[in-house]
Amino acid sequence: MLLPFTKMHGLGNDFVVLDGVSQTLPDLAPHARHLCDRRFGIGCDQLLVIAPPGDPTCDFRMLIYNADGSEVEMCGNGIRCFARYLVDRGLTDKEEIRVETGAGVIVPRLVGNQVRVDMGAPVLEGRKIPVDLDGMVMSHPLEVAGERIPFTCVSMGNPHAVTFVRDVAAVDLTRLGPAAERHPFFPRRANIEFVQIDAPDEVTVRVWERGAGETLACGTGASAVCVAGVLEGRIEREVTVRLPGGDLALEWSERDDHVYMTGPTAEVFSGEIEI
Repeated sequence: MLLPFTKMHGLGNDFVVLDGVSQTLPDLAPHARHLCDRRFGIGCDQLLVIAPPGDPTCDFRMLIYNADGSEVEMCGNGIRCFARYLVDRGLTDKEEIRVETGAGVIVPRLVGNQVRVDMGAPVLEGRKIPVDLDGMVMSHPLEVAGERIPFTCVSMGNPHAVTFVRDVAAVDLTRLGPAAERHPFFPRRANIEFVQIDAPDEVTVRVWERGAGETLACGTGASAVCVAGVLEGRIEREVTVRLPGGDLALEWSERDDHVYMTGPTAEVFSGEIEI
């Protein structure tokens, strides 16, 4: 069959978006790896599927497949693209869109040419992130590829481990990233963030995403960095997160404990692929 798709990206973190509301889609689990493949498929970090919600309080459901074929709970850059697609294709005219995800209900809102997302409150209890430790996990040292690295762990609907370094460009991410992602301390693996503090309201970040490898940007990762930096007393609650693909604005609100992320989206092209 011919499968219509749209290629989008948020700061270079790229996605193939499939509309499962206006059309009937096949079971995508067997096809995700091929569609994401940059040589034999369309090419993307993740596959995003728009589906009818199971939760009657929501407008849509977002399914996410990694480039390795695994399904994950949430993607911050992805949900911005998801919201932009819904509005641009006339699938909704709401200012705020309630989206059911594996991480719960997420609410994106279009603000001019950017999308502001209520990412919800961070989860800081170790077993719920999940990691193999009770309570809050701050600067917890792990042996990774022969190095001792302190991680602060946060869930933004998916597990993140954040560490602060002097020079993020000097980090050997291709060696440390996969070893940290699959460390036994993380029962469901983890997304790994290496962070350089540039100012109290500005950080530079490199991300190793679970199931995708190094990516140009990660919205949930930027959110986790904001939380971890505040917890460790390194940064302010409003911070610009500089990623290889561009900048995201983050705020961890004292008012409601929610993290708010604002950033751009872009549509690259649309087409059809035979599966």
